[in-house]
Amino acid sequence: MRSRIEDVAAVAGVSMKTVSRVLNNEPNVREEMRQRVMKAVDQLQYRPNLSARSLAGQRSYVIALVYNNPSRNYLMEIQSGMLDACRDNHYNLVLAPVGAPKQRKADDLKVVFEHFAPDGVVLIPPLTDDPVVLEFLEQREVPFACIAPKHPDDRIGVMMDETAAVRELIAGLVAQGHRRIGHIKGPPAHGACQWRYKGYKDALRASGLEYDADLVVQGAFSFESGIEAGNRLLDLRRPPTAIFAANDDMAAGVIRAACERGLAVPRDISVCGFDDTPIARHIYPALTTVRQPTSEMGRLATLQLLARIRTADAGSMVHVEHEVLFRESTQPPARR
Repeated sequence: MRSRIEDVAAVAGVSMKTVSRVLNNEPNVREEMRQRVMKAVDQLQYRPNLSARSLAGQRSYVIALVYNNPSRNYLMEIQSGMLDACRDNHYNLVLAPVGAPKQRKADDLKVVFEHFAPDGVVLIPPLTDDPVVLEFLEQREVPFACIAPKHPDDRIGVMMDETAAVRELIAGLVAQGHRRIGHIKGPPAHGACQWRYKGYKDALRASGLEYDADLVVQGAFSFESGIEAGNRLLDLRRPPTAIFAANDDMAAGVIRAACERGLAVPRDISVCGFDDTPIARHIYPALTTVRQPTSEMGRLATLQLLARIRTADAGSMVHVEHEVLFRESTQPPARR
């Protein structure tokens, strides 16, 4: 038979209210009491009845990941971290894709709230800064956490210093001897596009290299846009010796474009990306990139959201560290 909350309370020697407070991660519960309850939960293999909890607490115990991001690898990493946090806090996670047209965004959100009535929402770029989405949530006083918002001061969630990360990456390419470094930008509305582009320009300036607008092309954070943008850079009369794509999916597209031309990476062209999603490690050669702890960012954003759901003024903007990883896709340029 399925264990009940009454069984957990009896085994732990506490009240059902105490068990409920522990399972909901409420504050001001003594650690010794928390451990007793969790030991009983493990012993009985107790799983909360979410329907009963919802009726009793006027919550759905559901949070939604609202997204409109072309990088499946990035989305899967965020989702993985969110699932860990939801599992630990006895919440369910629903995925809520939101369309591009202005009216459709609001319509898609209405459907999510009609079907699932989530207690809160996690937003990922570019929706972290989308005025239609933000207005919808704020008008309905729905708690939400943001990953990498452009304007973090009045938000909760998680972010990283992406500009500093790119400065370090480009400085590494310069140290290898590269002087013509191309850049494939992300979508203009995406905060990451601006931060990573700024890091690229800052690093060139710091290295005494002149900015060349011909070496900067527009991408869309998708593999296909990486192929197209990579071909544009490789078609230049003086192509770059290295290309920094603003995410790993586009960097993989550049490698595809180079290989289709009979070019070898990194012998003929060095390529690097950003995020360190699984594709960076799965392709050959393994991709030089910036490790953004994407899964952990999903987990941390979810924890900040859950704190805000439980207490109106709780939660904060958490800052995480980056790591630049030089792998097989970059090396000193060949003499030309």
